[in-house]
This record gives sequence, structure tokens and C-alpha cells, in this order.
Amino acid sequence: MSLFSPHRYVASVERIDLDDLWNQGKRAILLDRDNTLVPRDRKTAPDEVVAWLDRAREKGFRLCMVSNNWHRDQVMRSARELGLEAIGFAMKPAPFALLAGLKRTGVSKEDAVMVGDQLYTDVWAGNFAGIDTILVKPQTTVDLWYTQIFRIFERHALRDLTCEE
Repeated sequence: MSLFSPHRYVASVERIDLDDLWNQGKRAILLDRDNTLVPRDRKTAPDEVVAWLDRAREKGFRLCMVSNNWHRDQVMRSARELGLEAIGFAMKPAPFALLAGLKRTGVSKEDAVMVGDQLYTDVWAGNFAGIDTILVKPQTTVDLWYTQIFRIFERHALRDLTCEE
């Protein structure tokens, strides 16, 4: 396992097996917002994502959204709607916001996982913080212009990884 690769690659958030995470000793899930929980071309999360988050809470997971989005109003609105703690303008891949998220959840890095749709921000931040990472496919092809550039390099970096459908 490389410091620059995800521990797992999954088709979407709702495909992540919560029982499996719990059995691995995970107790907190840190989650990216844009194109992980909320598609970039929508204002709200899909029903399947909302249901998955509800199941995660029922199971006992502590949840915290850690977003690079600098529009605090968007991040906090999503956090309220989804019932999540939230940190905006996280500046991932720097690990500091993830460490703050762990502090909010009261869970150690060994007992947490970071879930996000971008290799160079979400996965690297999690790996730099010493947190297991799960990369998910973006929910939509709509992205910021600079994210579209990163996606070109990301596709090349992920070519040998198998995505769990």
C-alpha cells in the first residue's frame, strides 16, 4: 500500500459495507462533501446517501464532513440537512482538518476512515493523517475547472486499481 493510494476503491458511498467497517474496528467516518455526499450539480444529497448515513448513525458511527469547499454556507447547509458535524475550507491534502474532525468525533485515527472522491485531496489527506482511506467514484462529471485537470492525472494513477462495484 502506497502513501499515495487509497486503501479501497468503491463505486459510491452507499456501496461501502458498514458492517465490514464496524468489524474492522472503525468507529468514525470522515466524509468529503462535493461529489462524494452531494453531487456537484445538485444542492442536496441523493436519497441513497441519506439512507446510508442514517444506517451509519444507527450502527453507532461518529460522522464528520470535511470539505475543501470554501462556501461555508453550502457546507453548513449540507451538514444541517444530513445531521453531520462539518469542517469547511479544509485545505486537503493537508491533514489538519481531518485531525480536527477526529477530535470532534473523539475517535483515534486507527479507528477512523476517510471517504472521498478525489485522490489528490481526500485520499492523500487521509493517508498523510494516518487514517485509512476509501476512494469513491465522483457522483457526477460536473467539477470545478481545476478539479477536471486533476481528474486527468487521477485516471492515470488509478488505472491499475480495481473498483469494487
